[in-house]
Amino acid sequence: MARPASRILATGSFLPPVTRSNADLEKMVDTNDAWIRDRTGIGERRIAPDGMVTSDMAAEAAKRALARAEITAREIDLIIVATVTPDMPMPATAVFVQQKIGAACPSFDLSAACAGFIYGLSIADQFVKAGAARHVMVVGVELLSRVINWGDRTTCVLFGDGAGAVVVGPALENSERGIVATRLYSDGSLAESLMIPGGGSREPLDEARLHDRRNKVHMKGQDIFKAAVRNLYSASQDLVDSCGLTNDQVDWVVPHQANIRIIDQVAARASYPKEKVLSNIERVGNTSSASIPILLDEKTRDGTINANDLVLMCALGAGVSWGAALVRM
Repeated sequence: MARPASRILATGSFLPPVTRSNADLEKMVDTNDAWIRDRTGIGERRIAPDGMVTSDMAAEAAKRALARAEITAREIDLIIVATVTPDMPMPATAVFVQQKIGAACPSFDLSAACAGFIYGLSIADQFVKAGAARHVMVVGVELLSRVINWGDRTTCVLFGDGAGAVVVGPALENSERGIVATRLYSDGSLAESLMIPGGGSREPLDEARLHDRRNKVHMKGQDIFKAAVRNLYSASQDLVDSCGLTNDQVDWVVPHQANIRIIDQVAARASYPKEKVLSNIERVGNTSSASIPILLDEKTRDGTINANDLVLMCALGAGVSWGAALVRM
């Protein structure tokens, strides 16, 4: 197995201050705490207050990652922002992040929904490996509370707002620490199983489409559930196998926080013990592309994940797009 070319130098995250509990949702829609917890594992989620935008959360997470990496924003050579809830359709949210943190580098967005952070991490690895960048900021950020139909109990109970960031830089010489490998996949046949149909060239927004909430998340839950369990397991297993490793050599699994039943089923198929599978879904819900970097940051800061630990990350989202990454921290 080749030595890593890049590594995660530091992590950072941001969660907005407003908490919306299951009890709060009981007052808004026909649901209850027991129903939500049983089907999703979620107890509460964070909601961005009025006036806060996606780039605000992304910039705060990025600043915290910079501080932990002990480098300045001017040392960042590239900013990648993974999001499906940008500040606006044009320009990229990444350019607003660039300005808010004081960077001066190429900056762009990518859209792979919940798999966005894995996609961004893979791209950052390639830039560093090719020598095209020394330090890359990868941010996963979502402000999903503004694209949710709060009258649809099948979706409104799931999602929360937040941002997570990592600084990717060169691996240390003669060290095993770094991004070991990544894998990316898409299956467009399921594109309409999870989407925001209105607002693009296919369905420009007008009064009728706004009335029908075509600018909000639409999801076929069973399609996504089945695809997630099947593809997250296969992608993760293929990655571990291709690296000449076994599942018992993985120290921690950091999965996308979509649904606790998905997480449990993927872990059971791969025979990962529950204590190795990290989660914060009860507190933050599904933050889409932000979920993995938020969880990674929390578990790095609290001392759960330590230097040289082998971490498996995996995520699936709209597209459907999915991926996995093996990182030795």
